[in-house]
Amino acid sequence: MESPYEVLGIDPDADESEVVDAYRERVKEAHPDHGGSESEFRAVRAAYERIKDGEYEEPSEPGGSRSDRPTGGHSGRSSGGRSGRSPDGRSGSAGRARSPSEPTGAVGQADDDDQGQSRVEYLNYDALVDHGWDLGDEDLFEKAAGADLDPDDYGRLFVGEDETLLEAAENRGFAWPFACRGGACTNCAVAVVEGDIPVPPGYILPDDLIEKGIRLSCITAPVTDEAKVVYNVKHLPGVDELRLQPNRFERTRSDD
Repeated sequence: MESPYEVLGIDPDADESEVVDAYRERVKEAHPDHGGSESEFRAVRAAYERIKDGEYEEPSEPGGSRSDRPTGGHSGRSSGGRSGRSPDGRSGSAGRARSPSEPTGAVGQADDDDQGQSRVEYLNYDALVDHGWDLGDEDLFEKAAGADLDPDDYGRLFVGEDETLLEAAENRGFAWPFACRGGACTNCAVAVVEGDIPVPPGYILPDDLIEKGIRLSCITAPVTDEAKVVYNVKHLPGVDELRLQPNRFERTRSDD
């Protein structure tokens, strides 16, 4: 059985940056829409997770049998907060799940529970196209606010400290597109119009998309008090090339 390092094609003494770089290359090669297979794709993801979480140790002596031993620490994750979010979107503790009946689409004042969270104004790319707007319009969100759009297409939501942007949308009753939930495809991609949403390690996005403000909602969240994003941008040029088809994974939702 191949070790995680063999799956990624790196030496056991590779440093963190080499592991991330190797993962990014291998996950692209294994992508089902780029000549790979679902099983290979999953194997690459699993190999990266085992190395990142410290769940694999090389034999201490040459010629010894390989063994998988949990370290018990899951050192790659912190106990909470955005800085401890892993590339698969999980964190040390679950964020508070806001009921879909609480204010999301409508503009409202933050209550005590919302202190320390980021408020995100969102817009569905499909609504943008339907109204003939452009992603680069300076008054894009002003136009959206005055267009009487459905709450699924435009509104505001709060993102808790232990939530990804995708989790925040789902916890508030919205069905935003996703597939792998691990930063290895672009089904969940959003375009950041305002605010700061960092790019964690272990992502599939090329540098040119990152420079254009494209982020993966399944693995990250805003670090600024407020942000504006356009979600459902998976069909944009460059983004579409790294998208998974809807039936690739059991938890994938139809997003066509």
